[in-house]
Amino acid sequence: MEISGLISAIFIGIIIGVLGRLVLPGRQRIGFLWTIAIGIAAALVGTVIAAALGVADTKGIDWIEWAIQIGLAAVGVAAFERVKARA
Repeated sequence: MEISGLISAIFIGIIIGVLGRLVLPGRQRIGFLWTIAIGIAAALVGTVIAAALGVADTKGIDWIEWAIQIGLAAVGVAAFERVKARA
């Protein structure tokens, strides 16, 4: 992976992570860096799932892929918040 790909992954992770937090009701008590990390992981896993479903490359904006990624980020943020609350 080139440096431009890494920078793109970070920016996409920020967007996906923040959108995942916005989907959840209430306040999430996790840090911004965790949000980015969860967003990056959700973006990568969501891309793999979208490719497996055959919806990764479409004409225009890949809305289904974005929905999968944001959904995964929301699940990741909620799960991380619960784990952190127990610790």
